[in-house]
Amino acid sequence: MERRSLRLDTLLMLRWLAVAGQAIVIVVVYHGFGYPLPVGWALAAVGISIWLNVALRLKYPNAHRLSNTEAATILAFDIVQLALLLYLSGGLENPFALLFLAPVLISASALPPSTTVYLGLLALVCALVVAAVHQPLPWAADSPLRLPPLYQAGVWLAIFLAMSFVGVYAWQVAEETRQLTDALTAAELVLAREQHLSALDGLAAAAAHELGTPLATIATVAKELERELPAEGPHADDLRLLREQSNRCREILKKLTSLGSDEAPFDRMPISMLLEEVAAPHRLLGVAVRIERPADRSTEPILQRNPGLLYGLGNIIENAVDYAEREVVVSIRWTPRDVVVTVVDDGPGFAPVLLGKLGEPYITASSQERKKAAAGDESGLGLGFFIAKTLLERSGGMLTIANRVPPEHGAIVRIGWLRSSLEVEPATAALPS
Repeated sequence: MERRSLRLDTLLMLRWLAVAGQAIVIVVVYHGFGYPLPVGWALAAVGISIWLNVALRLKYPNAHRLSNTEAATILAFDIVQLALLLYLSGGLENPFALLFLAPVLISASALPPSTTVYLGLLALVCALVVAAVHQPLPWAADSPLRLPPLYQAGVWLAIFLAMSFVGVYAWQVAEETRQLTDALTAAELVLAREQHLSALDGLAAAAAHELGTPLATIATVAKELERELPAEGPHADDLRLLREQSNRCREILKKLTSLGSDEAPFDRMPISMLLEEVAAPHRLLGVAVRIERPADRSTEPILQRNPGLLYGLGNIIENAVDYAEREVVVSIRWTPRDVVVTVVDDGPGFAPVLLGKLGEPYITASSQERKKAAAGDESGLGLGFFIAKTLLERSGGMLTIANRVPPEHGAIVRIGWLRSSLEVEPATAALPS
């Protein structure tokens, strides 16, 4: 499936506006001002555009998305049709020559860059042709208007420059919008996956509850049969095995039941314990991960295990471990109003060019500058960091990113929450130190 496509409805709406504008201008110039104009040929060119609109509407359904080839062909037709109208009405002396920009702008915002380049070249060639060969500009017969060739060359150059600037700008804006949409979709998929994994705990508990009764019945029947049948009979070993396996199944289900229970020991936990859980997988990578917390933990915030929070904090710590030389320090501070988690590494730090871009999707190529001082491959901070930032902000957090002050080196990522938005219950009971 092509990543970029143009909706037929959108293009047809723009083309109907163009047709209406062209027809109105022709009628006003010929009948309103009384200027000489080959009106039959001009209306015929507009009629062909009308016919194409009707044919496209009859051929395709309302929700049809044009392929790149189809969209480029239609836009190329629009360029040629505009060139024909300009040939009939003064070429580049006609102020409507600037409309050569419209098809190129549409292509830049919705089609691949190569297609836009081809359409831009076609528009420039058509503009050059109508500058050299065209009918006189419709004007009063007693004082005909003739613009010098140098002025027409300036108009052509202005069209070229405007086409280049507007095309690149429209493409850049559209590309950033597409990247942001793709990244948000990826964030939604990650969050959905994490939530699905958390939901499996409850599903396992429900399954264990439902299977408990039939397994208990099987165990009871096995015991009764074991008592009724001879101890050394041919089925004694089978019955003993059946009873042992049913007991084993009941033990397994008992463990599964605790996973989804509201009384599960890790369903709600202090924030320091949550960070220990997040940091644990990264302690096996040769970098020390140290958790710092206040000595007095009597008012430590109690959090619900949240998939988005776990993934976001895990990604931040993982990035710090990837770039650290020896140690990553994760510090926690809280007040009655705020909770702040700070992740500090002793790596090369963020490249200055990255500090203003981190949190945007797809900046992997630029992030290579951060690791010029370190050996190894660059994994990138683009999409993963964007997803982490998005998930943490959904939990109510706000990220700030900076480098450590020289002579120290490394990166600092600070996440702050209002305690009321993060904590699930008041921290009234003292926690063991």
